Amino acid sequence: MKRTLTCIGCPMGCQVTVDYDGETIHSVTGNTCSRGDIYARKEVTHPTRIVTTSVRVEGGVIPQVSVKTASDIPKEKMFAIVRALKDVTVQAPVAMGDVVLQDAAGTGVSVIATKNVPKQ
Repeated sequence: MKRTLTCIGCPMGCQVTVDYDGETIHSVTGNTCSRGDIYARKEVTHPTRIVTTSVRVEGGVIPQVSVKTASDIPKEKMFAIVRALKDVTVQAPVAMGDVVLQDAAGTGVSVIATKNVPKQ
């Protein structure tokens, strides 16, 4: 079976084709750099994503802070993490890198603040 992907490993956006049988990858073609090969193999066998969103801030100069997973997580856990963050509210001040949620959706990955939010 063949699957064609647009690589997001670098700005080139190569059309990469992966030839595989469901378990074993036989070839990766179309990439112009090694990042394309790595991305395509991972995307076909074990796709992951970084989740970015925001959570409420109480007592801050702004009402929300942007957050993201500290590392990539299995793609199928994305919506579970977003649902878990729906009810999260943090107290100001918030510093970039503060852990907002530990072990998000059982992934072992924390969700961290990506912005500073001072107290009002």
